[in-house]
Amino acid sequence: YPGHAQKVMNAIWGTGQIMFTKGIVVVDEDIDPHDLNEVLFRLTSNVDPKRDMLFTEGPLDVLDHAADRFAFGSKVGIDATRKNRPWDGYAREWPRDLVFPEEIRAKVARRWKEYGV
Repeated sequence: YPGHAQKVMNAIWGTGQIMFTKGIVVVDEDIDPHDLNEVLFRLTSNVDPKRDMLFTEGPLDVLDHAADRFAFGSKVGIDATRKNRPWDGYAREWPRDLVFPEEIRAKVARRWKEYGV
């Protein structure tokens, strides 16, 4: 539904000790948030900074000295989800993910040194 990623961000910032989190990246449900390569791919392929970054202020950890005020400062939430739902308002067709067959991936892995990369 519209604003789902922003709702997730605000829920995290409003939950107990998790409120001290300065940066949040929201990905689709089929993306493993622990797979940093996948998350970085989604950050670079699904995010338009103007549309998908939410800047706000709130409580910070007292040990965070990056903020100019004690225990209070800025935070960023990033919507790295696909924008392929009708309510996203995305004018173009969202591209599907490319998936290489396992046999091709295995062949490339075996021959990697030959490629000189």
